[in-house]
Amino acid sequence: MRARSYLFTLYMEYLYPENRAWVGDLIRWMELLQFSEPAVRAAVSRSVKRGWILPEKDGRRAYYRLSPRVAWQVEQVRERLYTYGTAWDGKWRILVYAVPEAKRTVRDRFRNELILLGFGTPAPGVWVSPNGSLEAARDLVGFYGLQSYVELFQAERFSSTPPLELIEKSFNLKAAQARYRAFLAQKQERPQNPEEAFVRLTHMVHQARKNLFLDPGLPPELTPPGFLGQRAKERFLALYDQLSRQARPVFEPGSVAAD
Repeated sequence: MRARSYLFTLYMEYLYPENRAWVGDLIRWMELLQFSEPAVRAAVSRSVKRGWILPEKDGRRAYYRLSPRVAWQVEQVRERLYTYGTAWDGKWRILVYAVPEAKRTVRDRFRNELILLGFGTPAPGVWVSPNGSLEAARDLVGFYGLQSYVELFQAERFSSTPPLELIEKSFNLKAAQARYRAFLAQKQERPQNPEEAFVRLTHMVHQARKNLFLDPGLPPELTPPGFLGQRAKERFLALYDQLSRQARPVFEPGSVAAD
């Protein structure tokens, strides 16, 4: 497990929308997840150096706030993670780019974030999504300064390729299916205390966040036969509601005294 990745999950799940945490809370929560205090402080320090979080002082306490850029990413992840049952409008969101080799590093980062927004690629330089946000994609293009190299549009049909074939080309649904099958096979015993509920909730949300890179959250019309995405999402949301209520005493910020 990577401490920095779990820090993002904590901010996304427990600190939204304030996006601000006392370092004592971060350490307390991360220790429950089996991260040592030195590992947490190192992860926070590296995140500050990368500009992901911004340090703030309030008296003698040290706080850390998400940068506007990472706060934007949190918004996109939450929108995809907790949205369910939205009807498909029958349109494809399509992005086509021709980014020069000189901008390869920027292009690679841009591509990784397109995946986070729910876009997949059926062919080089072409990205599609049945339900991704064009507004978020435009924000992403603007952030990376790629307006001259990218075209964005919507279409009723993407090509003559059948929708299911296009979906299978664009997204790694086999890997997603394996994760969903494992998740649905897990025995769900009731946690014995708030700390146990907090740990289970955090690990579940963290894994679901990673699944967003594999599955765009397909509408039923575009779901391959036997795909478990809908069942897994229903189970996730039901467990999320249960575990959130049980874990609440743990993730209330500032519930322990400063050292």
